[in-house]
Amino acid sequence: MAQHFSLAACDVVGFDLDHTLCRYNLPESAPLIYNSFAQYLVKEKGYDKELLTVTPEDWDFCCKGLALDLEDGTFIKLADNGTVLRASRGTKMMTPEALAEAYGKKEWKHFVSDTGVPCHSGKYYFYDNYFDLPGALLCARVVDSLTKNSDQKTFDFWKDIVAGIQHNFKMSAFKENSGLYFPEIKRDPGKYLHSCPESVRKWLRKLKNAGKILLLITSSHSDYCRLLCEYILGNDFEDLFDIVITNALKPGFFSHSPSQRPFRTLKNDEEQEVLPSLDKPGWYSQGNAVHLYELLKKMTGKPEPKVVYFGDSMHSDVFPARHYRNWETVLILEELQGEEAWKPEESEPLEKRGKYEVPKTKLLNTFSKKWGSFFIDSVSQRENSEDSLVYTWSSKRINTYSTIAIPSIEAIAELPLDYKFTRFSSNSSKTAGYYPLVNYTNGLIE
Repeated sequence: MAQHFSLAACDVVGFDLDHTLCRYNLPESAPLIYNSFAQYLVKEKGYDKELLTVTPEDWDFCCKGLALDLEDGTFIKLADNGTVLRASRGTKMMTPEALAEAYGKKEWKHFVSDTGVPCHSGKYYFYDNYFDLPGALLCARVVDSLTKNSDQKTFDFWKDIVAGIQHNFKMSAFKENSGLYFPEIKRDPGKYLHSCPESVRKWLRKLKNAGKILLLITSSHSDYCRLLCEYILGNDFEDLFDIVITNALKPGFFSHSPSQRPFRTLKNDEEQEVLPSLDKPGWYSQGNAVHLYELLKKMTGKPEPKVVYFGDSMHSDVFPARHYRNWETVLILEELQGEEAWKPEESEPLEKRGKYEVPKTKLLNTFSKKWGSFFIDSVSQRENSEDSLVYTWSSKRINTYSTIAIPSIEAIAELPLDYKFTRFSSNSSKTAGYYPLVNYTNGLIE
């Protein structure tokens, strides 16, 4: 494989929407997501009202790459070899002694080393995007609440979390104005969404003018997709994309066969007839990558058009697009935003900030004091020897399944389309594919 990657060499450029093209104001969107679930648990399922109160310090618990053991309420952070680096029961971090006793130096019992699949199952759940993270804090606090006055060892609260997801995010919720999330986004989108800067809009038009086919593939439903795109790109956003696919139900969009997940037409944001194949550009729902690729062959006139897909989720976007379809993949990783996100001890003290400058939450893309770096961590060695640094499992998956990783689309929007990015590969350093190029130092990024 070539050492470099260039958009100019791609025939098709595809995008996820949420947290990729559409960036959220995380200090506002995170509490909204948290409250949408917490209100449901308290009002509909009878959980403790203390779940409704969150302090700014509580948000430090949120960190991408954590796994929740659904049976015993333990959160864990994995090393690239599958061993456990850190763990907590609810929000209470385990001591090094308790960690060694519980996990030792063995692979975590659910670790899948052969494929590295960042999957979800009935036994555990991985948190890998900003929609997920408020739920991690809520689940941890549920464990705290349930164990406050007991020594409860096993839990079955996950079914209530799933019910909360269904209540707030079911297909009809946007249209019916039900739940807490969609009504609030509709009421004040500017509070929660960042408009795409003009540099990104020009970049999208530049791709189109260069003859690239542009795709939008999102698991959001068509009505919510339309609201987001009109706000971030303008009312003429459909002119930018040749094909828009909503309710894509990723990662199944990439892995399922056409018979398992056919495309459907849309009318007034309602799904209509099943399509035996995809014959022309347009706006569709559900579907599968096989039929999409057949259409791309026709549109490009090439037997194997080269596709690159931008997304923020390893589970839903990057891993399945690379693993099942061998597409090039660009991971949007806001943790790469800059030094200020990785050196909290050097930032201005809270007491010196203006009265109105303190956000209600810690930015979810910043360093967690409880969990340490998303990319790297230290492992204690024998007495009288220094700790050694190891890469996290999240870092290894980025290295394995991403072509490159960038902090945002804006970060590359003003580069020429033929700019040659150094790709991740087995022949290069573990940081080669990050743009801008980064170095790991003491578990931080510089």
